[in-house]
Amino acid sequence: MTSRASLSAFARDLAAGTVVFLVALPLCLGIARASGAEPLTGLVSGIVGGIVVAALSGSRLSVSGPAAGLVVIVVDGIARLGSFSAFLIAVLLSGVLQFGFGMLRAGRLASYVPTPVIKGMLAAIGLLLVIKQVPLALGLRSSNDSGSLTGALQSISPVVCAVAVLSLAILAGWETRALRRFALVRLVPAPLVVVVAGVSATLVCGALGTGYALPAENRVALPAIESFAALGEALQFGDFELSFARLANLDIWIVALTLAIVASLETLLSLEAVEQIDPQRRAAPPNRELKAQGIGNILAGAIGGLPITSVIVRSSANVHAGAQSRLSAIVHGVLLLVSVFALTDVINLIPLASLAAILIHTGFKLAKPSLFIALAKQGAAPFAPFIVTIAGVLATDLLTGIVLGVLCSGALALWANLHRPIALACHDDHFLLSFRKDVSFLGKVPLKQMLAHIPDRATVIVDTTRADFIDHDVRELLERFVADAPLRSIAVEIRRAAAVLPPATRSGA
Repeated sequence: MTSRASLSAFARDLAAGTVVFLVALPLCLGIARASGAEPLTGLVSGIVGGIVVAALSGSRLSVSGPAAGLVVIVVDGIARLGSFSAFLIAVLLSGVLQFGFGMLRAGRLASYVPTPVIKGMLAAIGLLLVIKQVPLALGLRSSNDSGSLTGALQSISPVVCAVAVLSLAILAGWETRALRRFALVRLVPAPLVVVVAGVSATLVCGALGTGYALPAENRVALPAIESFAALGEALQFGDFELSFARLANLDIWIVALTLAIVASLETLLSLEAVEQIDPQRRAAPPNRELKAQGIGNILAGAIGGLPITSVIVRSSANVHAGAQSRLSAIVHGVLLLVSVFALTDVINLIPLASLAAILIHTGFKLAKPSLFIALAKQGAAPFAPFIVTIAGVLATDLLTGIVLGVLCSGALALWANLHRPIALACHDDHFLLSFRKDVSFLGKVPLKQMLAHIPDRATVIVDTTRADFIDHDVRELLERFVADAPLRSIAVEIRRAAAVLPPATRSGA
């Protein structure tokens, strides 16, 4: 590559990194708020994902950081473990597990998870995001414990609602064809516009007087950080002094395993999506990516960040912005680090309602009605695991929902394989016994019933041309029938059975 081309690639990476930073900043803050954690934890994860993971990743275009898909696990994990410091230990352990997945070359295992289960997992996450962010968009205070509908309605803030509605209108309108015709709309990311509008609303409302001003609890609260020493003091650290005792806690391992599996799935799915939209179709080594993500989560858990995964929203923004290499993701991480020191005053003007609107819009896209309709039209085979996964996630937790969805897919696949794998057709005294698919040992019962209906002096054709496998028990039953056929004056012809039946059976009677 010539120096001129290198300079052009550097300039494009710098511009793309800036665009991704503008997309990632509100998402990091919103995901942290939705997770019930401090805003700084989301920025820490964005910084680690942007600098450390990007440097170690084999993907040139993927961008890592805190993900909306992990919010549910974070909220449940903190509640289950009792504190954020205990949860950080689970994050660190999940990183160790992810690194182990990479060492065991488990990167391809995600391909075996049925697509309806993955879609169900994402749809359930979307529904939970919407459900959990609606109160924040309405300005409801968590301290409101009146429990009555009247008390809840009285606590709704009209100003906060107006900011949320404005934000949602911007997000929805930014994707319409009417606005996408303009180059400025295609260039500026919608979350950035929402943040700018939210900051403007905060300033305008404050200028109108105290009666209209957004209260501090309805805005981001990022501590003022002026040096790396102050940053170290602001970070939250896990209770690692008691870590050996905590390692015996089964709940920590359950949370860590859930994080490791879901984060790995989301990362690998993101890699596949990025490969599809990459103009050069460059594939990323999945096992190397799992190792990089594992190291990132180990570091995030050690210094007080949220769990990290490759995120398709930021990755697609990176691709569309013209990124050429990993440098763009690193630039975005560096800019997030700079914002912690230089943009605190501006960040603290962002209304939480604006961040809630971004997550509500994200959740709606994950669980859009057209997805349910499309899967329903495809039939019960894909729709049932999809619904079971959603119901399992909503009723229990993310990992249990995924397991239930996989079991449902397995049960349907087993049923499809067992459902009439053998058919018997009759015309006068001629019978056609067709093996239409692979036949397991469970096919022995229907085969036995069919053979019992064949009368003496009949002609039987056994067609195994469409079967790749016939279980030993089924073959044995068929062999006994062929052996006894001369005694009943039954003529047997076996067609193309070489791949599935032994030579002794092929001779027939």
